[in-house]
Amino acid sequence: MYWAFTYHTSRCMTEQSIPDGLDFLIGPGAAALSFRGNDERSMNDCDQGHSGDDSAPGTSRSDFPSRSLRPSMLRFVNDAANLITLAGLCCGVGGIYFAIRGIFPAAMIAMLWAVLFDWFDGSVSRRMHGRTDESRAFGGQLDSLVDMVSSAVLPAVVLLCYGQPSPWFLPGALMLTAAGAVRLSYFNVFGLEDDSTFLGLSIDNNSIVVPLVFLLDGWLSHSAFAAFLYTTIVVLAILNVAPFRMPKPGGPWHFVITAYVLGLTVLYGWRLV
Repeated sequence: MYWAFTYHTSRCMTEQSIPDGLDFLIGPGAAALSFRGNDERSMNDCDQGHSGDDSAPGTSRSDFPSRSLRPSMLRFVNDAANLITLAGLCCGVGGIYFAIRGIFPAAMIAMLWAVLFDWFDGSVSRRMHGRTDESRAFGGQLDSLVDMVSSAVLPAVVLLCYGQPSPWFLPGALMLTAAGAVRLSYFNVFGLEDDSTFLGLSIDNNSIVVPLVFLLDGWLSHSAFAAFLYTTIVVLAILNVAPFRMPKPGGPWHFVITAYVLGLTVLYGWRLV
């Protein structure tokens, strides 16, 4: 004679992985514990997500503390890498403000410095000792959201503001923001192709190319430059989601980007005087 008790769950719990079915079979002199999953997944596979931070791919929610043990959100601000990422966000929002005001040289400077902060937050993160998996995952998600603002929304707003009040510029702006959202979501799920290869043009290149193109403003007529800028934005949007492989830059490229940002900052600074 034995007693059976069965507990069923309809889905994986949010905070920790719980098996879909839990059966306790208790008999005289013996006990058995068995798990049944509706889709035959293991506990560790349940509700896995991936971070945009390549140092913490595929972080499962079950790795994090339960709700009662969660750290404060502001705790993650006390992190050098995340502070650099947030500085890039400030540059992105500042660039949007200057674009709306029609002060495009200032918008280009803000866009350039957003790129520079984006390049160095990862380097700082990799050099930090004792950084938890939570901090790495949080930093990856934060970096992805900031990239959306600085390298997709900001260039799109620049295009809209330069082409105002024509509604024909709206499709180009929407195309770039949609491509940025798709690209970053894809990267958050799948990460790099391998340790040193991106699929498609990395989104930070948008904020590298647009300020370079904007140097032609004033050399071309307003209508001619508006058409050239529109074409550039559309091409960047296509390249962001195109299925080609691009090597991940590193090493000396950090010095090249730093020199590039400083050089164009000086040029646009002269235009502001």
